[in-house]
Amino acid sequence: MKKDGHIHTPFCPHGTADSLEGYIEKAIQHQFTDITFTEHAPLPANFVDPTPEKDSGMKPDLLPTYIDTLHKLKQQYEKDITIHIGLEVDYIVGYENETKNLLNSVGPFLDDAILSVHFLKWKDEYVCIDYSEQEFMKFVEKVGSVEAIYELYYDTVIQSIEVDLGVYKPRRIGHPTLVHKFQHAHKVHVDDEQRIKEILNKMKAFGNELDVNSAGLSKKYCLEPYPPFPMIEYAKSIHLPLVFGSDAHSINDLHQHYEKIFRK
Repeated sequence: MKKDGHIHTPFCPHGTADSLEGYIEKAIQHQFTDITFTEHAPLPANFVDPTPEKDSGMKPDLLPTYIDTLHKLKQQYEKDITIHIGLEVDYIVGYENETKNLLNSVGPFLDDAILSVHFLKWKDEYVCIDYSEQEFMKFVEKVGSVEAIYELYYDTVIQSIEVDLGVYKPRRIGHPTLVHKFQHAHKVHVDDEQRIKEILNKMKAFGNELDVNSAGLSKKYCLEPYPPFPMIEYAKSIHLPLVFGSDAHSINDLHQHYEKIFRK
């Protein structure tokens, strides 16, 4: 099986208008047998998106159309490729009940899903950790250090693994080292190997899959996958299930760096 399990769509408010058919045709051309579309799920209605454009999640009224459209394409292309209907669901501290309710309502219509941390809670404030290097550095000033943000991020990922979100909780944990995205902007070396191993071991204990996410390799201040290569090898050593994800928001980025992640 050759799978890309983390793909965004034209339903993404901060993505591109590239067609679903275009993604599918490219996947077939590159001999992928399975793909999962994992659009950002709608955020809780009572959560205020901290990004300037407030475009982190799909608009709630588009969710039925998204699922229906993918269901039709799944049938249309079933002889050529297996298409999984999925979502990338945000774990947001303090909004567990809202997230569980969303999963209970949409879960029966999904084949696959990812649980990711993009938002960190600091005191009474929420920050989108991967929005921009400027916003990251502003957050560093508030929290006190880069190391403190890393600790907060990993603590939140651990919470996401342990939290009860019901029977439809996603099995796959998305880009668990996303906090590395701006590591070459802040230029602070953080020795977080043990924390990452802690997370991977926790995932193994809870029966999770790892989103081996190649997008960081194309981010100018990251230049590594999420998690980095040594931690991918560690995940293999503990027999943690790995699922490649390009995290593509455009057809051009689809399957990016697959050969670097899974060397033949």
